[in-house]
Formats: sequence, structure tokens, C-alpha cells
Amino acid sequence: MTTQLQQLLQMHQEILDQQVFNPADLDYGILDYHTRLLESIDVVDSGCISVFDLYQRKHVYYSPKYASVLGWDAERASHDVEYSNSLIHPDDLLLLYKAGIYYISLGFAFADKTSSKYYKAIFEYRVKRKNGSYVRVIEQQKPLEFDKSGNVWLALSMLDFSPDTDINAPFRGRLVNQNSGELYRFPPEEEVFSPSTQLTNREKEILQLIASGLISKEIADKLYISVNTVNTHRQRIIEKLNVSNTYEAIRYAHERGIF
Repeated sequence: MTTQLQQLLQMHQEILDQQVFNPADLDYGILDYHTRLLESIDVVDSGCISVFDLYQRKHVYYSPKYASVLGWDAERASHDVEYSNSLIHPDDLLLLYKAGIYYISLGFAFADKTSSKYYKAIFEYRVKRKNGSYVRVIEQQKPLEFDKSGNVWLALSMLDFSPDTDINAPFRGRLVNQNSGELYRFPPEEEVFSPSTQLTNREKEILQLIASGLISKEIADKLYISVNTVNTHRQRIIEKLNVSNTYEAIRYAHERGIF
């Protein structure tokens, strides 16, 4: 495993750690309902379906079609990250993790994370088939269930062959708001990050606390500073990063590894 991939895996885990679950609030009877429904869809649909549990950090449903369509060891792929990563084209794997981190960060930055139910992430990349050849696939991901606190609990993935069969086509990622049509592409348009826009350690600390969901009063209490000082830092962060609000600042910071 490369150093860069290890860093991305760690970053991915750290972002997921922002959600704190109460196991008593998780009704796995809901998962049973979804599983029965997905099994019936599996019979008629050509795609491969999976459900990821963000509390347990594992797949709780994995379509047998991963085996019949792609020739994968579906049981192993459902829980062995190194194995499933080995099935993705190495040039696409890093971009897939970067895009996933980018879009998860966007969703977690919402004051009400349940509003992410309107968003669908779409990725196009290459995976290995049983005979060792690569084929281009399109994967769609979206939240399936939230817990009582609004955390994203279950995430649904549907993977199928891409209509774009050009095996040399680049990785593509986009996030679509299914209500408004709003679109975020990956990679995002590059912006200049000059020395004059560098954040201080205190500004980075405050931005991280904002990203974790704390309001100005809670940040002030935690850092033993005044609310006015926190708000001054917030405004300086927005000005330095040339963004419109702290939500955009959080997205910017995650994109460029400022955290």
C-alpha cells in the first residue's frame, strides 16, 4: 500500500469519526426491510448493489452479482478493504478516495446532515474482472438511512457497467442535488492558494471545530476565549480563503488537506 493511499484511508476514517452513534438508536429491523427489498431488486436488475453501515464500518449487504457479473469474491470484497481496493484500477483508486472524501465532507458540513438525502454521488472508474481485464463502471451512492441524531447511518451503492466503454477515459466524479439540479464536479476547479491565504494554527483549530458541528459559543467555551474572538476568527478565515461562508471554507480546507 502506498503512503498516499494510507494517508487517504486515514483521512477517510477521521471524517467518518466525526459522527458519533448511540447503538441504542439504531433499529436493525430497518436494515432487514431494506435487505429483503434489495434482494428482490437483485433478481431483475443488472447492477451490483451494496449497503454500507457507517456505524459498524462494514458492508451489511453485498449483492451476489459482484461475483456473477464481475467475477469477484463477493464475500471477501464485502469486508476486506485491501482485496476490494486491488480490484480497482490503481490510477483510479486514489481519485476515488479523494472524491469520496470531498463529497462526504460536503455532506457532513450541512447543519442538518439529513439534507444530504437529496444528493447522489456518481463515480465512473475502472475495475478488474475475473480474467484480469479492466472494464469501466458507473457507481451511484446516496444516504439510505439516518439515525435519530441525523447521522448518516446506512449508505446505498449501485454499480453497473458504464455506458462510456472507453477504457482510457479519465476518472469522473460528480455530486448531484436531485431536487435542485445543483452539481459539484470532481476534481473541483483549482484555486490559487498563495502564502497570503495561509491560515494560522488557531484559525485551523477553529475551522476544525466548526466542521465538527460546534457553534461559536461552544468553541469559545472549549478554547477559553470570547465569542467575539471566535466570530472575528471566522470572518478572517472567510476573507483569507476568499469564500462566502464557513461551509465553503470547510469544503476548501478538506479539498486542499489544510486540516
